[in-house]
Amino acid sequence: MSADASADAVADDLIGRFAMVRARTDRLTAPLSAEDQVVQSMPDTSPTKWHRAHTTWFFAEFVLGADGTSGRRWDRPEYRFLYNSYYEAVGARHPRPDRGLVTRPSVAEVADYRTQVDDAVEQLLARGEGTGLASTLVLGTHHEEQHQELLLLDIKHVLAMNPAVGPAYAEVVAAPAQDPGSIGWVEFGGGLVEVGRGCDDASPVDGFAFDNEGPCHEVRLYDYALADRLLTAGDWLAFIDDGGYRRPELWKSDGWYRAQSEGWEAPLYWRRNPDDPSTWWIHTMTGLRLVDPHEPVVHVSYYEADAFATWAGARLPTEFEWEHAAASRPVDGVFLAEQDPACVFHPTSAGPATGDLRQFFGDCWEWTSSAYQPYPGFRPAGGAIGEYNGKFMSGQQVLRGGSVYTPPGHVRPTYRNFFHPHTRWHGAGVRLAVDQVR
Repeated sequence: MSADASADAVADDLIGRFAMVRARTDRLTAPLSAEDQVVQSMPDTSPTKWHRAHTTWFFAEFVLGADGTSGRRWDRPEYRFLYNSYYEAVGARHPRPDRGLVTRPSVAEVADYRTQVDDAVEQLLARGEGTGLASTLVLGTHHEEQHQELLLLDIKHVLAMNPAVGPAYAEVVAAPAQDPGSIGWVEFGGGLVEVGRGCDDASPVDGFAFDNEGPCHEVRLYDYALADRLLTAGDWLAFIDDGGYRRPELWKSDGWYRAQSEGWEAPLYWRRNPDDPSTWWIHTMTGLRLVDPHEPVVHVSYYEADAFATWAGARLPTEFEWEHAAASRPVDGVFLAEQDPACVFHPTSAGPATGDLRQFFGDCWEWTSSAYQPYPGFRPAGGAIGEYNGKFMSGQQVLRGGSVYTPPGHVRPTYRNFFHPHTRWHGAGVRLAVDQVR
């Protein structure tokens, strides 16, 4: 293949991925009204309109070179201020807790902004001028996929604030979940193992990984076993019925005070049935319904996950135990499928036991006991892009595996998500681990 033909193929691949990712965001926002898209229900969430604009700003800023002075239609100084999230090197920005107070630009103007930037990026690539920015553009598409998940989680929180019924994002009736049976255990031997990006020749489809996934390095593991499925709502009901939220001996100190101060008595989005307080309802993306005991429990904090593990005589896996188990397994599972008319945007049953790990990817992000820290030899990139991950490596816990809200193809065995230990609105569930004494 000639150099020109190779460059054209690269440009076509970039245009194709860019268009695919941008189209998914538009599909995800299609069911929402303009009113839905401007609400911010708490400081941790962002309005749908902001997600749409911020992901567009990323391409304008880092691919097209916006600086607020060029006079181009999409290069407006107020957009650089409103839609910069946390990039200090770029300049001043609007405070995150106040994003829901901004009614202008309107939803329609943000949609027009997206179109303008899409056209400019595609024209840049079609002229063959964007291949030198390929790595930044690909980063931008993976960044937008992260925001697609956040967009769904944030609008779920918004809709749950409705005091009437918690309206549905999708008008689909969820079928009863299949009983996954009792938990089984899958054993793994210890020893020195390699973890992190770059340990072997295997690579994601587009060769992409975030900087926090490497470098490859060795860690020491001891014999352990992982639960063959995620915890279910039925498992969690047993924890509640045994006083799990009233027993401080099960909890880390910070978690206990958080649970008490915020009045936790069940996972986020669970509420007692007012006609029968012994039963629970759950707000889902398809509306309010009874808790199904056979589906995975979701929307629990690290503190809750750790308390349950203590109650069960188990523990949470380390991120390295999780990755070692994942290394030899395909990335198969229940991920985001917004084009499937039967998609309920909720974790599904593990199904019958197989003798191996079930639900290892998809359904729910899985809390680990590992603090989010840099790997040995980690160095952030220079400039604003270097702020993407490194500066958040403090006070947060690692989660692994992806969820039903994660776009397909987005996660890998080395993928490291991270959240503060008290947070619950993201799609986190629990897989237990135990030590194996030989």
